Amino acid sequence: MSTEISFAEKPTLAGQRVLLRPVCTADALVAVAADPETDRLTGTHEVFGLETLERWYGSRAEHADRLDLAIVERATGTCVGEVVLSELDARNRSCSFRISLFDRRSFGRGLGTEASRLVLAHAFEAIGVHRVELEVFAFNLRAHHVYEKLGFVHEGTRRDALCWDGAWIDAHTMGVLAPEWTVHRGHPHPAS
Repeated sequence: MSTEISFAEKPTLAGQRVLLRPVCTADALVAVAADPETDRLTGTHEVFGLETLERWYGSRAEHADRLDLAIVERATGTCVGEVVLSELDARNRSCSFRISLFDRRSFGRGLGTEASRLVLAHAFEAIGVHRVELEVFAFNLRAHHVYEKLGFVHEGTRRDALCWDGAWIDAHTMGVLAPEWTVHRGHPHPAS
């Protein structure tokens, strides 16, 4: 298989509950108002201003080594978060994955799970990625459960990787491979 893979194309991916579209400058308004819980779950210490976020979101289309998509709830047309494939290693056909929901009212409704399945299907089936990995902090049990539900496998622990409010938190590395995805397509357990 060719090693010439990239995220240069920025697709729109449609699911039943969410639409994933390339991020744009306007998404900075939603991101700047994100719930502080989002920062804790992602281990983000820095607070970013609107101008910084507008520059960030406005420049994502320029990068062929990453895919930044806004998660739009179809029922309301509201941007509720983002899903990102980054750190593309084209020769080894691998990348990193992260997702962030901006408001806890979006938690537990299946929006993140569907968005994750859509972008992972794109990575494996359209781009030809062989490996997708992520990092999740030990206190984020809900996310860890969702990642297992999607077929990610725990591969290791980085001890005391995050200091949050004076407490040291472990970070777990998880990964899913193309042959595994081909078998379960994000549904490794029949009830998921």
